[in-house]
Amino acid sequence: MDYEFFMSKALEEAHQALSMGEFPVGCVIVYENGVLVTGTRHDSGPDNQNELDHAEMLALRRLVGLEKKIDREKATLFSTLEPCLMCYTAIIVNGIRRIVYAYEDVMGGGTNIDLKRLNPFYRDMKITVMPHVLRQESLMIFKRFFSDPQRYYLKGTLLAQYTLKQ
Repeated sequence: MDYEFFMSKALEEAHQALSMGEFPVGCVIVYENGVLVTGTRHDSGPDNQNELDHAEMLALRRLVGLEKKIDREKATLFSTLEPCLMCYTAIIVNGIRRIVYAYEDVMGGGTNIDLKRLNPFYRDMKITVMPHVLRQESLMIFKRFFSDPQRYYLKGTLLAQYTLKQ
């Protein structure tokens, strides 16, 4: 599988989010070497902010809504930002076992959770996480977002500070 190619597709989604004034996270779910569904962060603006419309969650909703049934364990999710704990658990509960991300979320990333310490449902899952695919390209998008004085979402947070120091 060409990880950089598919991450570039997630980066296209992130650019789309940024152009709409949203937090620049993009996601694609790949199956049989093709993009199956996409997701772009929504509702991160000051007037309509919610924490449910993450790119990964929107991609998962589209996956669940597909008429075509697939073996989700053979799918790979690509995200421009490390999935948060909510997204990470939603991804694995929905059967996806491979996650590839570009930029680490030092504030809210959830992929380092030790599943072995949880209940059997999670403990027995075999999850593969591959970080830092096209990290620099994703970092540049987040730097643009956090450098823009018109963007208020997560301004001044640990993630914003870390990103701007990179």
